[in-house]
Amino acid sequence: MTTILTGTALCPPGQPTPGWIAFDEGVIVGMGRGRPPTGAGGSVQDLRDALMIPGFIDLQCNGVGHDSLATADDAGWRRTAANLARHGTTAYCATLISAALESYDGPLARAEARQHGQSASGAALLGVHLEGPFLGGAPGAHDAALLREADVAWIRTLLERHPGLVRIVTLAPEADPGFVATRLLDDAGVVVGLGHSRATYDEARAAADAGARMVTHVFNAMGPLHHREPGLVGAALDDDRLTPSVIADGIHVHPAVLRLILACKANVVVVSDAVAFADGVVAHDRGVFLADGTLAGATSLLDHSVATLVHAGVAIERAVELVTAVPARLLGLDDRGRLEVGARADIVALDAATFLPSNVWIGGVPVADVGR
Repeated sequence: MTTILTGTALCPPGQPTPGWIAFDEGVIVGMGRGRPPTGAGGSVQDLRDALMIPGFIDLQCNGVGHDSLATADDAGWRRTAANLARHGTTAYCATLISAALESYDGPLARAEARQHGQSASGAALLGVHLEGPFLGGAPGAHDAALLREADVAWIRTLLERHPGLVRIVTLAPEADPGFVATRLLDDAGVVVGLGHSRATYDEARAAADAGARMVTHVFNAMGPLHHREPGLVGAALDDDRLTPSVIADGIHVHPAVLRLILACKANVVVVSDAVAFADGVVAHDRGVFLADGTLAGATSLLDHSVATLVHAGVAIERAVELVTAVPARLLGLDDRGRLEVGARADIVALDAATFLPSNVWIGGVPVADVGR
């Protein structure tokens, strides 16, 4: 049966305009301005002053609550998908940080099993983001003892063993001599992100020549921007081939710097970098810190990022684009990230006052307990 949603405005993304949207069997089948046409049929749900937008797509999520995706069992994966959905994230990449090469088999097998057993009302697992261990001179919260040069044979075996599972690999240019791994991954359709690195501007540009397309959490865990050596930050903001991701929780990057990033680049992806609570970390003010004070990740999700961006002065349509259309384009997804006929009915209704989700649908299935 067709469901029709009406509200204050649609933001597909783009300039919010009063409108309606209809979906049936998990797919958007109609939309338009103003009120739905007379005789449209179906069940009409009036969302009153809500803003209807696409579901959020998070390209960097390590875990939620007490569930780390590196160690979670099937129940933990289900809880993570449900928690993300309640906060408006309808699709995500599970992120695995640096570890010994032999230890990835278990988490990757569990992720693969999860892809084949997705819940209709939980966030969809798009694949895995490997953040390390091929990192460089800015380890951040990663264990420096685990960092190493890129192992091309291991990467090739991993891609053959788990076809289509790995969607993003973050590595440092200095850990990939000759950019052999970067070229291999790019040829396989994997997005290469540059991060945890003190690469120079020229080195970052050379990595882009080899196929790198993303810079992972720009400004965090990389050399600083300097007027005579722009470094990886400078390349992220200057090279149109590179899409910077940014953690917009109000802690990792100052609101003024967020505005500067968005003034420099059209294509920017906002990620949560959400991590699970664990022994040896301290959660404070939406951030997670190691015992030595190193910022290790976020506890907030993309719903908070959207609200943070708006409160920082970013137009709502721009904030929506950064968590929907841009990540979808980066991963080559043509059925998500926009509200348009034929796309998946992954829809979030934002409260007009708080800009936080009040209702969520994943493939047309309503999500319960939104915001909890």
